[in-house]
Amino acid sequence: MPNSDPLASKPPPALKGGVFALGNFDGVHLGHQAVVKAAIEKARGMGIPARVLTFEPHPRSLFKPHIPPFRLTPGPAKIRFLRALGVDDVIVRTFTPEFSKLTATEFVEQVLLADCGAQHIVAGFDFVFGHARGGHISKLREWLAPHGVGVTEVTPFRDTQGEVMSSSRTREALQQGDLKTAEHFLGRSWSIAGVIEHGAKRGHDMSVPTANIALGEYLRPKFGVYVVLAGRVGEPKARQGVANIGMRPTVGGDQEMLEFHLFDFYEDIYGQEWEVELLHFLRPEQRFPNMDALREQINQDMEAAKAWLAFSSYGR
Repeated sequence: MPNSDPLASKPPPALKGGVFALGNFDGVHLGHQAVVKAAIEKARGMGIPARVLTFEPHPRSLFKPHIPPFRLTPGPAKIRFLRALGVDDVIVRTFTPEFSKLTATEFVEQVLLADCGAQHIVAGFDFVFGHARGGHISKLREWLAPHGVGVTEVTPFRDTQGEVMSSSRTREALQQGDLKTAEHFLGRSWSIAGVIEHGAKRGHDMSVPTANIALGEYLRPKFGVYVVLAGRVGEPKARQGVANIGMRPTVGGDQEMLEFHLFDFYEDIYGQEWEVELLHFLRPEQRFPNMDALREQINQDMEAAKAWLAFSSYGR
């Protein structure tokens, strides 16, 4: 019988206490990083652990299950990027229909106080919580004050031009193929990670071996050809290459896919988890009249990618 307890995924006692950064953190962009870094700074000053409390699946996936994939960082990638910021723990609460029915006061009392034993909270200016988004940062401060728990509100993170960093603006940039703007918001290149799957091996037949990663929950960026860096998850992204994201219409593809070729790389990587960073958009995806035309275009794409890399910081 399934467990319908909305608090079933509460953290173990060993993870109670500390400063908690709260949020969905999809993308872990510079605004999110400011929240997490503020929590770390506060925790170090108090001499207690710095922790992140986040939620999976993303609430939008629960309330709007039929919308197109939108995640900048699905759960495993998000946790990896959050941990890289230096927090002591990342606690993921399972966002179920039952959990979503907790009122704002129940969220504070049952989740933050009883389960997490929070000693201080850090959240962004736009953080909302509880059923029907019934709680906000000022209510959080009001309800936690009697328990001696302080709240730090992190104001909008802006760049030197006054631009606010946001997940929605990052998604818009990626859907336009504007990787420079996306990188500006994220503070890093956007990447897609996943297990290398077997394909039809057409690339091998054309002497251009490729690897495939299903897009899954990831946002679909602008379909087309990209200059990329790749490597195993958790390792430096040192392999240069070129990738196609889309349907692969020339070969009758029926699934959206990331397919990439790495220069001078011939290892068998099937079944391994790799991460591919998108550096530069070369051209939109297109259908070619035959395989010879496709092969010729692939060669041109590889030369264009190598030329771009040679004049970029990645090629030095």
